[in-house]
Amino acid sequence: MGGGWLALGVVREELALFPAYEVEGITNPEKISSDIANQCRDVFNIPLRVDISTENVQGKNVIVVFVPEAQPQDKPIFFKAQGLPRAAFRRIGSTDQRCTEDDMAVFYQGRQRESFDAGLVSGTTLEDLSPEALADYRQSRADANPDAEELRWSDEELLRALGCITPDTQTNPPIWRLTVAGIMMFGKPQALRRCFPMTRVDYIRVPGREWVPDPERRFDTIELRDSMFRLIRRAQAAVLDDLPKAFDLKEGGLQRHDKPVIPQRVIREALVNALMHRSYRSHSPVQIIRYANRLEIRNPGFSLKSPEHLGEPGSEPRNPRIAGVLHETRFAETKGSGIRVMRETMEQAGLTPPLFESDRGHDQFVARYFFHHFLGADDVAWLAQFKDAQLSSDEAKALIVVREAGAIDNANFRALTKVDTLTASTALRRLRDAGLLVQKGRGSATYYVAAERLGLGILSGSPQPLSSNLPALSSNLESLSSNPANAENEAARTSLLDGLPGSLAARLGSIGRRHPPQETQDLVVALCRLRAWRVDELALVLQRNPEVVRQNYLRPLMRDGRLAMTRPDEPNDPQQAYRAIEGNDRSTIN
Repeated sequence: MGGGWLALGVVREELALFPAYEVEGITNPEKISSDIANQCRDVFNIPLRVDISTENVQGKNVIVVFVPEAQPQDKPIFFKAQGLPRAAFRRIGSTDQRCTEDDMAVFYQGRQRESFDAGLVSGTTLEDLSPEALADYRQSRADANPDAEELRWSDEELLRALGCITPDTQTNPPIWRLTVAGIMMFGKPQALRRCFPMTRVDYIRVPGREWVPDPERRFDTIELRDSMFRLIRRAQAAVLDDLPKAFDLKEGGLQRHDKPVIPQRVIREALVNALMHRSYRSHSPVQIIRYANRLEIRNPGFSLKSPEHLGEPGSEPRNPRIAGVLHETRFAETKGSGIRVMRETMEQAGLTPPLFESDRGHDQFVARYFFHHFLGADDVAWLAQFKDAQLSSDEAKALIVVREAGAIDNANFRALTKVDTLTASTALRRLRDAGLLVQKGRGSATYYVAAERLGLGILSGSPQPLSSNLPALSSNLESLSSNPANAENEAARTSLLDGLPGSLAARLGSIGRRHPPQETQDLVVALCRLRAWRVDELALVLQRNPEVVRQNYLRPLMRDGRLAMTRPDEPNDPQQAYRAIEGNDRSTIN
């Protein structure tokens, strides 16, 4: 978010060892810049004002375009000729996904000035309020500030001031209804189940370090549903009762004390943050998963604060009314200090720093707290076998995290070591080049898993990203898969290959992702000698992205006079296909 960049006149180097681009240049930058500006003005539902500049790189012209993020009241931006919802797109991973009606609801909610937790919950009445929850709030507020003026207000005045009830003007006379904040903080369990059946806390105990590694072994779970203050206390008690205990004997003391391996303050901050910042728009539970080596808390709703700035002063609450009540009862801070407190407390306890992962694509936030004491004697002994790699202290920490969590990415490395993005990337690539890590994913979705050399029993060919081996927050949500090699595409590719001569099909089967471009171009010409091929068909049989096929194969071949369009008068026709020009084909079908 925050905007994005377009670079025109550069192409990807397919044979490069690392992802890189080379300058190809733009022949008519003034016309292309004008076309972009005009299109941005005319084709969308509102005019877009983008910044366009032409740069000279290696003696060639490159167009650089910055597209700023739209304001919430303007979203969604869409192609006005096509209509909603299909004319709007969301960026998920490295793909563009057409929007659905649910996406539209999220966009339109973003235009509202009132937060979601201030919204009225239809069908509720004051009978759905729990007197015990109200008494709990008054006691907590008195403990925080005995002189607070709201303690002298009536229940109705208090609830109105907190934004927990609002009049329903659709009835005559208006009836007091609970807001989302009101039912979450003061609702009876029956009302919570009726209005938000999936909005609960699940405490799940899993044997081992992975999500249900043995399908024959069932995990244990406790489902908690209650008003906010009671829910926090019940969830904390469930976690503390189950966590491993550490032995503690103070100097000069005669009696031992058992304390949870993760400090109680960290657990409290983690639970409060999850319930305060979760998205109540999503009908999914908060999941507390207790593994053999770590505690994970997964709540619906990505962090509104950039992951790079977690722990810095300033807070961006998703639910300001709930956050305000938790703040004034001293359950939570609203100054952005919660993450910093957890990191410092874990460090003081000698534990591995907590790791946080905000996932916009799946709309969730994951926090991981390890039981593992950081760089203890066992860790030093384990790291000794890699002394030939001359590991730095930061790299050693990264390997420990990979051993415990299974993967690490740039953001988690930065949170672990407090370095910048470039330094983190350099360190992770060095571990990869040393044969200790295996790189997976591309671009911002890059992550690293253990290589065979670490001896963790993880096959480098079938790694798991940071959150792929964990349960989804809701079992009835569709997967937002960005993998194009689905069953439908495979069936279509097989059908295309079946219509080819055996020798040509064999050549297609032998090409890899880093096959020399010249040989792949010859193969494209060989295909187009048989018949005219569309871009999407070539992309399927070559197993390439359609844009890569256009840029790296079709355009160079047309410049060389080896291919031609079947509809040259309509270059943007969806049915445009390409045929070989006889006499210029240097390829042969063996």
